[in-house]
Amino acid sequence: MSIPPAGKPVVAGEPKRDGIDFRSYLDLKIVIHRELVNQIDLEKVATQPDDPTRRQVYAVIQQLVSNLKTPMAGRELIPAEQERLSLDVLGEVFRLGPLEPLLQDPTISDILVNGANEVYIERAGVLEESGVMFKDNAHLMRIIDQIVSAIGRHVDQSSPMVDARLADGSRVNVVIPPAAVDGPHLSIRRFGPIPITDRDLLATQTLTQPMLELLRDAVKARLNIIVSGGTGAGKTTLLNVLSGYISEKERIVTIEDSAELQLKQRHVVRLECRPANAEGKGAIPQRQLVINSLRMRPNRIIVGEVRSDEALDMLQAMNTGHDGSMTTVHANSPRDAIARLETMVMMGNVNVPEKAIKRQIASAVTLVVQIARFNDGSRRVTHITEITGMEVDIVSMQDVFLFEKQGLSPEGRVLGTFTATGIRPRFEEKLNAAGLSLPANFFEPSPRYGRNRR
Repeated sequence: MSIPPAGKPVVAGEPKRDGIDFRSYLDLKIVIHRELVNQIDLEKVATQPDDPTRRQVYAVIQQLVSNLKTPMAGRELIPAEQERLSLDVLGEVFRLGPLEPLLQDPTISDILVNGANEVYIERAGVLEESGVMFKDNAHLMRIIDQIVSAIGRHVDQSSPMVDARLADGSRVNVVIPPAAVDGPHLSIRRFGPIPITDRDLLATQTLTQPMLELLRDAVKARLNIIVSGGTGAGKTTLLNVLSGYISEKERIVTIEDSAELQLKQRHVVRLECRPANAEGKGAIPQRQLVINSLRMRPNRIIVGEVRSDEALDMLQAMNTGHDGSMTTVHANSPRDAIARLETMVMMGNVNVPEKAIKRQIASAVTLVVQIARFNDGSRRVTHITEITGMEVDIVSMQDVFLFEKQGLSPEGRVLGTFTATGIRPRFEEKLNAAGLSLPANFFEPSPRYGRNRR
């Protein structure tokens, strides 16, 4: 038996073709994969991708497809559709196996594998079980090895944790025994082929048009901005959008632990950290990259996320002519973001008084943009907060825009309102100096807000 040439599969971006719904097609492939792992040693065949093996697997897949009783689009599959489905599944067996249908679904943002029989996905901010499974933990380990070996990395009992990246840019984290008690764990953070734009943020009500205009002008006026939020809140997405407002005439250096930013400007230098090898050598930490970036004549420095002592070098860069720089930080409020920065600077074992660190933060940072993910999966910019200086030993801040949660709809959706607090920010002078002006009523407050200073 010969295997016919592969036809064009149903792919992301094609909701329907020949009357076939994309999501239904993915569901069928998941069913076929689940049955296939019970009939064939996928771990063995994927390591022997010769023609006889492929023919054997293809025959089993064809049988499974022909036995499908699930209608699609209200009808049974016609022979041409059965052949295409069989060929798609065959190709996936020799790639990332059961994960491939999930990786083809553009609505999935996270894939979380908790051992061979438990795979969760996040779609629209909500976790759900996928129905995908592996034959056993050995099968899952083969897929993990395939992922990490593609970028020259390895994972084993002596080195049970690893970060990697798929060819499409998706970020991968792996933890295996003995660090993971119940078997291998695999987490994949997806990034769409088409970056989210400011229009998308407005459409999803992540923020309002006035808030977006203020942030756009802040970027153009070269204010230093920190995007703060929890895990999965959308910090990198928002940073991507804000970076889009940087002029094409500027030289941008990006520094990331794992490359995620998708800047569209032509003059961008992308730097990425590297962990140590199996011998514990060759690591390139983020702080080293931040220090080196200062020698690269950047107009702007964008650090994907400050996590440790590189915060000190980032602040110094902001204070020494590299204005307009941006970064993200894990924190639950603007005040917490400042406290986190203080802690990270002190992690560098610098002999600097705490008050001096606070003054450096107050001098370097102009805006903290807080973004949060709510229980219904929605994301909102909850604070746009200005750093105004120092008051005694405290970094002073004032909220310019806020989102106030007001409850839940009968469908469980978060209800709330965006509002200006009525405060005209001090950095408005910098906007005017850059030739950017905002309407006189731009910061008019909601009736229930007075001058809110914290």
